Amino acid sequence: MKIAFATDDHQTISPHLGRAQWYEVFTIERGHVVGREARPKARHSYHQTQDHHHHDSHHWLVEPVRDCELIVARGMGEPAFQAVQAAGITAICTPLRVIDEAVQAYLNGALSHHPERIHHRH
Repeated sequence: MKIAFATDDHQTISPHLGRAQWYEVFTIERGHVVGREARPKARHSYHQTQDHHHHDSHHWLVEPVRDCELIVARGMGEPAFQAVQAAGITAICTPLRVIDEAVQAYLNGALSHHPERIHHRH
């Protein structure tokens, strides 16, 4: 299975999925990391659509990591969260900052979703 971590520096998890520059993608087999690669995250084009509540306007978030089962960030907007879920990928918001720590937490069965870290528009 593959897990994508939103990141800007390849070491820490981005506080906001939509603003991250990269995905750090880990391949895990039988409880061990067997691969790691950096993938550039597609750029959001604001003139592409003004309808930010429509799931299709966030397809750019998941395009580079459609082969992943999980996308992890320290926070994400509700439309982005819904778009990831709609693509059949599990979205996880974690308070963990360091990617390697989050990978270890996943391997230990301790990486959990914190719904309070989803940003809601008021």
